Amino acid sequence: AVLGTSTTGMRAKDVCLALDIEPLHKNVEGTRAKLKRLVNRKLVTESETGIFTLAPKRT
Repeated sequence: AVLGTSTTGMRAKDVCLALDIEPLHKNVEGTRAKLKRLVNRKLVTESETGIFTLAPKRT
């Protein structure tokens, strides 16, 4: 739901902050890796490098 509330997309660091995860380098990189996997599954889109948004719902 974190990405769903953003209209412009979020960076991995912003996702960490929204989920109350300390924005240390290892946490941000881990979050970025998870977001990239979600992009591969087409659940999240990466319109610009490092900017993630929820993918439109498929019907």
